[in-house]
Formats: sequence, C-alpha cells, structure tokens
Amino acid sequence: MFHKIVKASNNLLNLAIAFSLAAMSILVFGNVVLRYLFNSGITWSEEMSRYFFVWLVFLGAIAALKDRMHLGVDLVVNLLPDKAKKVVFFISNGLVLYLLWLLLEGSWRMTVLNANSTGPATGMPLSYLYGIGVVTSISMMALTIFNMVKTLTGKKDSFKIVQSTDEVLEGDPERNRENPKNLKGLESRV
Repeated sequence: MFHKIVKASNNLLNLAIAFSLAAMSILVFGNVVLRYLFNSGITWSEEMSRYFFVWLVFLGAIAALKDRMHLGVDLVVNLLPDKAKKVVFFISNGLVLYLLWLLLEGSWRMTVLNANSTGPATGMPLSYLYGIGVVTSISMMALTIFNMVKTLTGKKDSFKIVQSTDEVLEGDPERNRENPKNLKGLESRV
C-alpha cells in the first residue's frame, strides 16, 4: 500500500514537472512566433511562463531531494566511521529541516499576504505562485523525515548524503526492469 502511494506521488511529481516544462516552452515559443510572424502576441504568455518556471524549479527541488541529487560535499564524511556518518547525517538533516521550516513559514506568509493580489496580465491570484513554496517545504520535510526514520531503522547506506547518477539508475527497479541494458551498462563502468 505504502509503495503504491509513493509510486503514485512520484508519477504525479514527474507529470507536474513535465507539464510545467512543456507549457512554459510552448508559451514562450508560441509568443515568439506570434510576435515575429504576425506582429502580435499573447498578453499573458510571459507572466504564465514565469509562473511555470517557478513551479518547475520548486518541483525539481523536491525530485532532486527524493533521489539525493542536490549538490553536496561528502569527501570528509566518507572518511568517517559508520556511527560518525550517522551523527553527521542527523545533524545535517536537522539543519535542513530547520531551513525548510523557515521556507514554509515565509512561503505561508507570502501566500496569505498575496491572497487578494492578482497577476497583472492573467488575473490569477498570486497566492498560486507563492503557494508552491508551501507545497515544496512540506514535501521536502516529509522526505527528510522519511530518510531519517529509514536511517534509524538501520537500512544500509540510507545515511548517504548525496548519490551519483549511476547509483540512482541502479536503484530504480522500474527503469532496470524495463530496460535490462541499464544494468549491463552500469556494470561495465564499475
């Protein structure tokens, strides 16, 4: 049951990212074509593409945290024994949770503050723009807490700070089941 929820939320996240990217690209490209070929344009295209870009960045941050693909320097941490790695993992994740709390608090204030403000071209409430910060902070907090609980239960390598792209591909059973060549290609690189 839990895996179905995780898979569904992962698919929803990927769909939202793809939709934001596609919509932003179509709006910008369409507006450029309309301006240069027909000397007109869509008045709300620039504003809406900016909103899609903001949503794309924030949703991408969730996806990067899920796969532990944010930039991190783990050179010193990798030299530590496993118990010390866990301590550093919990300290760093505690700091991340605090920063996500600050993001949640600030995003919530901006969302409430701009609930009655609208975009100049779209007329869309600006709370939709600032609300993505609330969604991102709550999602990232949940992922961080999940990783901390997984580390407490003793899952091997659950306290790694960052992963390489190869490690993410190796750990994706869907991708490996659909295309067994992924595993062969990774084995030859190791």
